[in-house]
Amino acid sequence: MTSTRGIVQIHSAPVALRPHLEWAVGAVLGYPVEFDWTWQPAEHRTMRAEFSWQAPVGTGAQLASALRGCERARYEVTEEAVGGGDALRWAFTPRLGVFSATIGEHGDVMVHENRLREAVIADALGRKALADAISDLLGTSWDLELEPFRQAAEGAPVRWLHVG
Repeated sequence: MTSTRGIVQIHSAPVALRPHLEWAVGAVLGYPVEFDWTWQPAEHRTMRAEFSWQAPVGTGAQLASALRGCERARYEVTEEAVGGGDALRWAFTPRLGVFSATIGEHGDVMVHENRLREAVIADALGRKALADAISDLLGTSWDLELEPFRQAAEGAPVRWLHVG
């Protein structure tokens, strides 16, 4: 079975959710995990954490799904590319729900051509402006909402994804 790695970034979570988030990740990975929690200055009385993982390909989707039960948390899960495939990213906010994307080798969100065709058709039919549809396909609303939470607190570690 091919292995990959990734990062779970809990951008903000109420203190009471900490053990639930750790349990959800541990249940997917098959062993207990403990996050290194720090206070999140972007939202009063919440904490943040980052956790690197290594597991079989597809684990990122399982992690994002398991964390979905903690609806008051803001998080992102990434899974690195393996064997010529693409990387994956999931983002969640309580207001917007879940966003998922394929990420190319240079960090760009990759949008399947059929999804672009659907956006053009929706625009032509007057259902949704093309600019708004493309913004949705790129996850712009999620990035705008998560950006203040991504800013690391003083002294927080920075983790880099490895490409290649």
